[in-house]
Order: sequence, then C-alpha cells, then structure tokens
Amino acid sequence: MEKLSKTSKGKISPKCNRKMKQQFIGLFHCKCGMSWIKTTGFFERTPEMVFGLKRMKVGNKIKQVPVIKHY
Repeated sequence: MEKLSKTSKGKISPKCNRKMKQQFIGLFHCKCGMSWIKTTGFFERTPEMVFGLKRMKVGNKIKQVPVIKHY
C-alpha cells in the first residue's frame, strides 16, 4: 500500500484508490471505510465512532475543529 502525503490535494483512499468526500473541514470519508483527519492522517472507521465539531478558541477567533468520540 502506498503511503500518501497528508497535504495531497483531493484525498485518495489508500484502500480502494477512490477520491474521498469531505464531511467537515479537515475530515474526509470514503465508501470503503477509510477516513482521513488533518491531525492524525488515514484510519479505518468503526461503528462506535461518532464524528462532530468542537469549538476552540484560537487567538481572538472561535473555530470549529473536527473531533472523534468513541462510544
């Protein structure tokens, strides 16, 4: 399996070589069960994962960043 760069434009799934779709800024999903998040890179989804946005203060701005919760 070829290791892809985290900054490659148009994220391609390493498992099925299809283009991933963006769910949030910094979070992409593919139909084959692979996902990519800006902070960690590629990983395989499991049924107990819940994806959401968390508000964080960066400087004077409040930004939303993607988070993964495991239930």
